[in-house]
Amino acid sequence: MSALVFQLQVPSRPHPVPECSPLHRQATITSLRSVTTNPNDFIAASLIDSVTFEAVCSDTLESLCDYFEQLVEETSFLKAADVTYGDGVLTVNLGQPYGTYVINRQSPNRQIWLSSPTSGPKRYDFVPDKSTVNEGCWVYKHDGVSLHELLQEEIGAITKGEVQFLELPHSRRK
Repeated sequence: MSALVFQLQVPSRPHPVPECSPLHRQATITSLRSVTTNPNDFIAASLIDSVTFEAVCSDTLESLCDYFEQLVEETSFLKAADVTYGDGVLTVNLGQPYGTYVINRQSPNRQIWLSSPTSGPKRYDFVPDKSTVNEGCWVYKHDGVSLHELLQEEIGAITKGEVQFLELPHSRRK
């Protein structure tokens, strides 16, 4: 009995595929860990589905809109301020000298983007709580500060009073 032997030739690649060096791999892991206090949060953030994102994002933007309207009404020197919300875009014009905050949904990236007259542009990712994906907070990966923490600081400085952004939905770290 004779055996047939086939020889398979694999064409070589014109350009070698670079391998991830151990140093690069460690830097990537380290940068992912710096986003949050829990090293597994980046995994959970990538698992949020689009339906959950849309629900959490709408809840966040609507609650921010309601709270900004309340703040404007209760703060005498902000009476001329204007708060509008529509199509996933919240615009809070606090007038001179405070400027305009724009907070909007970015569905393709599953992010909330902020344009602040104080701190500039930022992109926030939703980091869900481990017990339920519908709870969590919006975190800026470059400094680890949440959207609500930033607003607490900046708007608190403008109103020179106590603000309650950390009491709103999706504002607290678990």
